[in-house]
Formats: sequence, structure tokens, C-alpha cells
Amino acid sequence: MTKVTANHVCADHIPYVVYTFLFRNHAMKTAIIVALAMCLAVGGFAQAPAAPDANNPKPAASAATPRTIGPFTFSGSWRLRMEAWDWFDGNANDSYTFAHTTLRFALGQQTRNLDWQVEATVPAVLGAPDDAVAPGAQGQLGLGSTYFVSNGNERNSASIYLSKAFLRFKGFGNEQNRLTLGRFEFIEGTETAPKDKTLAALKTMRIAHRLIGPFSFAANTRSNDGVNLALNTGKANFTFVAARPTRGVFQMDGWGELDVAYAYGAMSIPTGTAKSAGDFRVFAIGYGDERPLTKTDNRPLPARSSALDRNSDIRIGTVGTHYLHAFNTANAGKWDLLLWGAGQFGSWGLQDHRAAAAAAEVGFQPGGKLNPWLRVGFFHGTGDGTANDDEHNTFFQMLPTPRWYARFPFYNFQNNQDLSATLILRPTTKLTLRSEGHALRLSSRNDFWYQGGGAFQPRTFGYVGRPSGGNRGLGNLWDISADFNVTPSLTVTGYFANLWGKGVMKSVYPNGPDARFGYLEFVYRF
Repeated sequence: MTKVTANHVCADHIPYVVYTFLFRNHAMKTAIIVALAMCLAVGGFAQAPAAPDANNPKPAASAATPRTIGPFTFSGSWRLRMEAWDWFDGNANDSYTFAHTTLRFALGQQTRNLDWQVEATVPAVLGAPDDAVAPGAQGQLGLGSTYFVSNGNERNSASIYLSKAFLRFKGFGNEQNRLTLGRFEFIEGTETAPKDKTLAALKTMRIAHRLIGPFSFAANTRSNDGVNLALNTGKANFTFVAARPTRGVFQMDGWGELDVAYAYGAMSIPTGTAKSAGDFRVFAIGYGDERPLTKTDNRPLPARSSALDRNSDIRIGTVGTHYLHAFNTANAGKWDLLLWGAGQFGSWGLQDHRAAAAAAEVGFQPGGKLNPWLRVGFFHGTGDGTANDDEHNTFFQMLPTPRWYARFPFYNFQNNQDLSATLILRPTTKLTLRSEGHALRLSSRNDFWYQGGGAFQPRTFGYVGRPSGGNRGLGNLWDISADFNVTPSLTVTGYFANLWGKGVMKSVYPNGPDARFGYLEFVYRF
């Protein structure tokens, strides 16, 4: 047997990713031609930089300044991504390429006491594989098959819908207070923006999206219909949200709501001294899912697919906190600390729900020409050790953007332990290089290996689970990415990941437990 090394991966699999991007199908070649034409067309038009887009999972992407049309502001973006999947060896097509695009147009107006905005989104999937669903536990072999199944078994699908339509009242009681009504995006953990650059970056990369987010990595996104109230008193910020998520994510039609609702409340306070800075938040979330679906958990299928259980709602309360701190030292660089934790209680259909999750991370920026940032961390999300009792103990991630924390999106926080190390290099303001290593295993060998990011259509639960075969080991993951800001309006991203699968993967995919994933992405903002 050939020993697999990092050099072996680079030599054998990066050429495969490049080859599949360029030559595997007509949709891919057409997408690349369009992207190159776009680069030539816009490369010379630089605009003034704006704040990073918190909905775009990149370390420091640029954005174009919104244009003014009379009293109105107009902005938009176009994203094209070409994905290459070499999934675990299954009993169907596990190696394929496809593309998807997301076009957004937003029109709004800002006055002293009232803002409003409407945004149209046009998502499209091009060339999703129609032969990448295997029978039994192997299921959908990568996200290409998920797009295919989620859009009526169509290889090419597109839609247009209103992703935002809201009124925002401001200035009542305090000029920083805000009341938003209508359809909007919400990302928990971003209620405040710390002045310290390290803390601001940590909130964007490692706090936001953990439990509620728009799932912005997918071809489509997830909006919310409801109310968002932000109150500021002294140094404290109080945020309250009550909303119902919309359809979207892998489904191109994003018009309708789901029979899912949540209520969110948080208090955020900056802390620290003259030589250090901190950020503290406590939060609570109430979540309910009334869709009559078979739930994804480790119980035998007859128990969870019974009519009684299908019509029993999920009602979960989550309470949690995070604390960030950055330490500025005169001669020893800059250190940072991240702590995050949450506990859950409630009902999971006919079962009682009790679960928890926690994360701890440490980072160090020594300074220098490459401006490096090294980070190590550990995450633990509980699993369910007993399938036949009346208690559900798998941590439930609700409505997150999971790719923020799983850059190769084959796992999430549920029944998961993740020991990670990250290296970020920022040699120039235009280029960011990032590489991560993860040692992944299940928290409970008696529970499933879970994938997904929450509800996105009426007929699909939103999470899938595959049996562990009595194993805990998922695998060792290594990845690398490069984000290059060609102009303040145009960003190009490349990503590649390799997973060396362990016991769980070997039991589900005995023909080959290793997997690879890569993509090339263009984002233009106008």
C-alpha cells in the first residue's frame, strides 16, 4: 500500500482538480470563459474600498461603494464558483464538477430616522450531477447531488426572488437604536463591532454564524421574515430578534417561509484595559420546528418515522456565552483568547432534549513581513450515547452557516470533536493565505456522523446522519486557500482540501475513505 503524504496529495490530486475545472464538462468551460471576460472587463475600474461584507466567508474581502441614483442607493454583487468534488468512493458517481452563480441587486434609501431596502437575488446551478446519489447510508455524494435533489432532480436550475425587503426605524431614545421590520438577513454574534482589529476579525471568522446565519456559502441563502430590535445603553448592546426563516440555500426558490421560528436575545459588552481589549456576550435562543418530517437522529427508523413522532414538534431552548480577549505586548507580539459555550434543553419530538457544546481557541500574531496569525483550538459538541431511551443528547446547531467552521463542508458541530490548527498569512493588503489542519472524531460512537446546516425547504429536514459503525474517527483534514483582491470590486478565491478518512468513513465507504474538494471563485461587487 502506498503511503499517503502531503506531497503525494499535491502531486496526485491538485492536477485532478485543475483538470476537472477546465475540461470535464461544457458548463465548467463556459463558466470560466465568462469569468475571464468579467476580469478583463472590470480589472481597470477600481473604486473606493468599503467595510468587509460580513455575509461573505472570507478573511478580508473588499466591497464597492454603493452608487447613488438621486435620493436612492444602488448596490449589487455577482459571484461565480466552480466546484470540483472527489467524494469518498461510493456506489455512484463520486467525482464531478459543476458551477453556480449568485446575482444580487439592492435598492434602498437612508434618511435620518428611516432606512429601507429591497434586494432581488438570482441564484443558478449549472451542471449538477444527476448520478451522484448512492443507495443506503452512502446517500448523496457531495453537495452537487444535494443541489440536484433539492431542485426537482434538475441539473440546471435558477430562480429570482426578494431576499430582502425591510424598513429600519432609528434614532428613537438613542441615535444608535434600530428597529427593523420585514425580510432581512441575521447573523448571531455580530451585534457589535469591536474597535480592536483582532477582536473584530475573530467575531467575523470564529463567533458569527455558529447557530444562526444566512448559509452564505451555498448558491442561495436563507433570509428571515420578522423583527429585529437593537438597543444601546451606555456600553451595552441589547439585541432581540423574532423571525421565521425562508426557503433557499440548496433550493433555488427562496420565496416562501418555513414552519420554523426562532426568538433570539443577547447582551453584548466591550471590556478590557489600556493594554488589552475584550468582548463579552450572553445570549438565549428559542427554536421551534413544526414541519411533520422524520427527524434525523440515531433512533431506529420505525421509531422516528412513526406518525406520532413526525407530528411532534421540536422545541429547544439554548443559552450561551462568548468571551474574546486580545493582549497587546510590547515585545512578544499579540495574543488572543476565544471562549464559547452553549447549553440546550427542551423537546425533540417525543424525546427530551439535553445537549451542550463548547470551544476554546488561542491565537498569536508575532508580526513580520508576512503578518502571520497562528491559532489552535478545540471544539466539543455532545452526541447521543443511547439510541433507545427517551432523551436526545446530540447538540443541535439550528440554522447556522456551517462552512464558516467546516471549510470542507462534510461535518458540523453535532456529535463532533475538532482539534484544529490554523495559519493565516497576509503578505499584502490584497492577498490572504490560509491553511487549516483538523483532527476530527465523533463525540459518541453510538450516534451518527452528521452533515447539513438546518431547515431550507418544507420537505427536507435539513440535516442528514450516517451510522458510525461503532467507530469514532472521522479523519484528518488539511486545506489551503488564497483570497486575492484584484481590485476593490473584484475578489478571486482558490481553495483545496484533502481528507484522510478513518474508521467512520471506512465503515460507510469501504471502497475508499479519502476525499478531496476544491473550488475557484470570482466575486464582483458593484
